Amino acid sequence: MTHECVTSLDGAAVIQRAKQFFAERVPHNAAFAESEGPTYLTLRGQGGEEIALVTIPNGTTTRVRASTLFFDQAVSRFLSTLPLPAEMAA
Repeated sequence: MTHECVTSLDGAAVIQRAKQFFAERVPHNAAFAESEGPTYLTLRGQGGEEIALVTIPNGTTTRVRASTLFFDQAVSRFLSTLPLPAEMAA
């Protein structure tokens, strides 16, 4: 399933938060960085399951897309922790 959100954070901050979140905040289904670049992160977890995350700069905001087959609930929870852009928060 593919999940998407828009945040006020830049891509590097989103990727750093994702690495920390999936290593520490999801203890029974932890996932760890397998490969990464300035705008993407691939995490590998239980049974070899994958989370693929990409950040797309869009002016003053960043669009975040993540896809997974096993980690849907954890990905949704992670995306909900990202701050909304000011215009969306009002």
